[in-house]
Amino acid sequence: MSTQEIANRLVELCRKGEYDTCYAELFSPEIQSVEADGATVQGFDALKKKGEEWNASMEEFMGSEIGDPIVSGNFFSLPMSFTAKFKGAPSPTKMEEICVYQVKDGKIVKEQFFYDR
Repeated sequence: MSTQEIANRLVELCRKGEYDTCYAELFSPEIQSVEADGATVQGFDALKKKGEEWNASMEEFMGSEIGDPIVSGNFFSLPMSFTAKFKGAPSPTKMEEICVYQVKDGKIVKEQFFYDR
């Protein structure tokens, strides 16, 4: 798959909420994931644990929006936003971020998230 095809497929799957499928189909087993604060995990197991911890921090997920990809060479970016009520928070939070992905050998090898916290 080309970078454009991977970007389009990621958007399609994320909009359907099929995150497990996007990881299995599009991501390298050696995926590197970098948060805005610089926290980094490497590999499927670490990415899965990070996702479980993120989900456990939420009391209620109220929805998300995923924009169209912008592709340049082996990279693409997506605007994403979501609203959720986090445990212990008095009210829901709306987060907006830019997600940047790097593709190599037909798989996403790195994802990096940029957002204000």
